[in-house]
Amino acid sequence: MAIKLSAFVATSIDGFIARKDGNIDWLNKANKQESELQDFGYSNFMKSIDIIVMGRNTFEQVLTFDKWPFEKKEVIVFCSKNIKISKTLSNTVKTSKESSNNLIDMLSKIGIRNIYVDGGLTIQSFILAHLLDEITITLVPILLGDGIPLFGPLIKDVQLQHLKTTTFNSGFVQIKYHLNKN
Repeated sequence: MAIKLSAFVATSIDGFIARKDGNIDWLNKANKQESELQDFGYSNFMKSIDIIVMGRNTFEQVLTFDKWPFEKKEVIVFCSKNIKISKTLSNTVKTSKESSNNLIDMLSKIGIRNIYVDGGLTIQSFILAHLLDEITITLVPILLGDGIPLFGPLIKDVQLQHLKTTTFNSGFVQIKYHLNKN
């Protein structure tokens, strides 16, 4: 069985995942308004995931949430320097300095099949390494004008195959793509 790497991310309509300073107040506000109604398929997505791989910045952002959102799922944090993992998370959160290719090879060898890739720079690095298989982008109906973009520079074009688009009465639009790795 092949390994599958997927991203599930929200952006502003103009493509930003956070403000320049990393603040996601706009996303938190949108989530509070919508979370009582629906989770945009996130729960079902998480049920299909074996492990989460994220960058240090995303990990530090998640630590500010009221509640750890990943329950007992194992999380690997990409980081170039050591970070402190609290005792309460030490059973499920590990760090890695491996390259994305080496990490995926190691995870594949231990039977991991479905990986959630999270965080802008981490998603970008997995796209550049031709490792990301699918991306689900939920567009939040807000324009930020500036911020941290989901996507960065590419060496060459990445062709996407449209899989599904879902619109919500709230103005949110979710688009799912398969990434061609050629």
